Amino acid sequence: MKQRNDNSKQKPKKKVKWQSAIGTVAMLLAGAACGYFMADWIVEAAEGASAQDAGKNLFSIVILFLEMYIALFLQLVIHEGGHLVFGLLTGYRYSSFRVGSLMLIKEEGKIKFKKFSLAGTGGQCLMVPPEMKDGKIPFVLYNLGGSVFNLLFSALFLFIYFIIPDVQYVSIFFVMAAIMGIAAALMNGIPLQMGTVNNDGYNALSLGKDEEALFSFWIQMKANEQIARGVRVKDMPEEWFEVPSAKGMKNSMIAVRGVFACNRLMDAHEFDKADALMKEILAMDTAIVDLHKGLLVCDRMYCALLGSPKEDEMDTLYDATQKKFMKSMKNYPSVLRTEYVYALLYEKDNEKAEKIKQRFEKCAKTYPYTSDIESERELIQIAEEHTQQ
Repeated sequence: MKQRNDNSKQKPKKKVKWQSAIGTVAMLLAGAACGYFMADWIVEAAEGASAQDAGKNLFSIVILFLEMYIALFLQLVIHEGGHLVFGLLTGYRYSSFRVGSLMLIKEEGKIKFKKFSLAGTGGQCLMVPPEMKDGKIPFVLYNLGGSVFNLLFSALFLFIYFIIPDVQYVSIFFVMAAIMGIAAALMNGIPLQMGTVNNDGYNALSLGKDEEALFSFWIQMKANEQIARGVRVKDMPEEWFEVPSAKGMKNSMIAVRGVFACNRLMDAHEFDKADALMKEILAMDTAIVDLHKGLLVCDRMYCALLGSPKEDEMDTLYDATQKKFMKSMKNYPSVLRTEYVYALLYEKDNEKAEKIKQRFEKCAKTYPYTSDIESERELIQIAEEHTQQ
């Protein structure tokens, strides 16, 4: 990540950059393997075909590519299903299940459909953890359950393929589903710091090494439970939001509590304290993932905008890296709120600001967490009141 003049952002470690590329490489290799089987099938089908069969061959190619994407989607569902099943088996309770932007969340005892996406994740199964006993909760199976399911189902799909190796379209679908599953298992199971978020294997390894990390994991899951129930961050137990030590902040799982502490101050409208803490945290050598760093900078931008910032201050905060991040999270409430306030208070472009606000309201209709929307609307109102001063 680009170095800031005020040191509010840290350069990512080369190791993280290298590991971040592994996901892309894994999917490219999986795609290449699927392409090999597709090409072999197409060449075999085309042998002896006449010119009149060209349209049929093109149709076959389209079907095969469609099957590949269905296989990928299926393995995403299987992966999150693995987290769900192993979570339930080890005492966790259902909270939400998401694949892509499609989300099923439990609200007031009922399962409701919402839309939510998060950069760097293809899906997510969030659950309510059991109460801690002697500072412990089960975590290995819940975290690695997705990769275990990917491997189990890949083995099943390969078994089916070898039973029916020559059934048109069907056989190749099962082999592609197996390839996608193996790639997903390796990409999520081998401990990697993926940049935007850390993968399941890395989280499991981190939790196993540090009791404080395990406690922080428990707090994150409990906080998510409260948010799903409509509870604001500012109204949750204060002890959940203690800022970790400098040593603790170098563990990505523990460092989240520092992020939560900033979120709590923002929700309580203690903007000076929030900005000071965010600036301090972003200047530290921490293991905070890029997703949280980008969202913290959004909040720093908001705090600065309320105070009539100078041009060089905004250029420092809203640099190319932050613009790229906000573009990748363009439908996230706090990002939309920040873009709205930037257009309203800094660019003085009411027309642009109104269009962004309309996007925010559209997002709010299907966003799963009502407490977040309530908080963001308050921040928007505070900014609008600044225009009247």
